[in-house]
Order: sequence, then structure tokens, then C-alpha cells
Amino acid sequence: MKLGSPPKLIVFHPSIHKQGASHRLWLLAFVSFFTFVFLLTLLSMREATGASASSGAKYPSQLPDHVFDTLVHYAASNVTNKMSAEDLSSVSDVIKKLAPCNFLVFGLGYETLLWRALNHNGRTVFLDESEFYIAKFEERYKKMEAYDVQYTTKVNQMWELLESAKEQIRNDCRPVQNLLFSDCRLGINDLPNQLYEVDWDVILVDGPRGYYPSAPGRMSAIFTAGVLARSKKGKKGTHVFVHDFDREVEKIFSDEFLCKENMVWSNKGMAHFVVQTSEPSSFTFCGNSTSPLSSSSS
Repeated sequence: MKLGSPPKLIVFHPSIHKQGASHRLWLLAFVSFFTFVFLLTLLSMREATGASASSGAKYPSQLPDHVFDTLVHYAASNVTNKMSAEDLSSVSDVIKKLAPCNFLVFGLGYETLLWRALNHNGRTVFLDESEFYIAKFEERYKKMEAYDVQYTTKVNQMWELLESAKEQIRNDCRPVQNLLFSDCRLGINDLPNQLYEVDWDVILVDGPRGYYPSAPGRMSAIFTAGVLARSKKGKKGTHVFVHDFDREVEKIFSDEFLCKENMVWSNKGMAHFVVQTSEPSSFTFCGNSTSPLSSSSS
């Protein structure tokens, strides 16, 4: 600069600063937006992964405990005293059509866990003569519903019991009644009260013991099954199965209280009946029977 010449003033226009600041703000907003989107995507992926893992733990393919126990039980078993494939199929085919249903089983045995598993989400109740046996089952297999029955009958009393039923068929041994209040010698009246109110869809008589003269026999079980079926409130019939049908007691008492006209199928080991609800005023078990018990009461 020469001496005496006027000084030159350099002025920076404020628009220059504004333009740079604006670019930086846009860049900051742009980066912030994509950072937000990235974090949101990451969180969504983690939630989806967690939900998938948790839903996998509850996926329907995870077997219920009682079904799992059933598979393990039969995989580890080596038992010869069991139902034949034909007998098993006759019962399981009906359960498959009706399940979930109300299923009453007289007797605990090799097939117990199978019946419970097949009637998944239904009500399966077991009755057995052994309180100890029931306790063992309930201890090992949780949530199993079973009750002990104190049978007062013996196989060698079968004809006496039939005669008693004939004499009381219009009173305590009638075909439609609440057995809780009955004094019929063949009726089982010591079960929990609510069991008499259940409309049973399927009843299987596979107990108690009946293979020697002093055994309790299945006379009461068959009679009780017949009364429960005829006293049912619903209109649909009750499927009643009797195992060991080749034995005298099972054959004779089924003919008397379940009736030949109700028989759907039978072989040496099993008989299948469908028993319909009867009117309260009915005093006969079988309509087409010529047995001494039914003919004398008609």
C-alpha cells in the first residue's frame, strides 16, 4: 500500500457464511435420518428374532407332557399281557371320531396312558379297585384323574346278583337313575358326586379282576355302565366297550344290561355296544331279550 493512498476495505458478505452453515445442517440432518433408520431396522430385526425364538418354544409341535410320557412308556415297555391290535383299534377308532370327549375307563392297565393321550383335551377318568395302584400312577403321571372303587361283589356270586337285580328292577336296580342314591347291589354308588352328572361319550369296562371265583368281577362295572348310558341327558348314545368278552361274566352281564340289540361289533376279546338314553319311566334294560331277567320284568 502506498503512503497517502486511501485504505481498501475487504468485506465478507454474510451470505457466504449462511451458505456453508446451511450445507452443514443438511448434511447433519441427512446423517441423523439414516442413523435413525439404521437403528430402527436393527431393533426391529432383534425383536423379530426374539419373537421367533420364543414362538418356537411354544410351537404346537412341542408335545403335551402326558403325550410325551405315553410315547416314552410304550417305547420302553416289553409287555405281552395287553390288548390285541384289533381290540385297540375298535376303541381308538371311536375316540378318534369323538375326541375331545368324556371317556370313563374301568381298570388301570397297560393301555391307560394310551387312552389318556388319544383323548387329548378331553376328560378321561379311570376307576380301579387298587388305591395303591392309583396312587402310584398319579405320583408318576401328573394331572391324571383316577378314583378307587370298593367292590363288594365276587365272580362266584354272579347268579345271585342277577336274581337280586331282577327283584329290584323297578326300584334300586332300575335302568334310569342316579346311582349315587341307589342301594342296588350291582350299582357303584361311592364315586365322587360329580361323576354321576357327566354325560359319558365312551365307557370302557376293562376292570376289575375277574379271572377267578373270588375276584370282584365286572358285574357291577357292566351294570353301572348300562345305567350311566341310559341316564345320559344328551341325545347321543354312549359307546360301551367290554374287554375279555369271551368270559362268562362279561358275556352274560353284557347281554343283560347292555343288550344284544345294541351290539355294534364283537370278537373273542372285545364287544362294542351303543346304548341310547331311556325314559325315566322305563323298567327294562333290553327290548328284544328273552333272558329271565328282562322277560320277567316286562
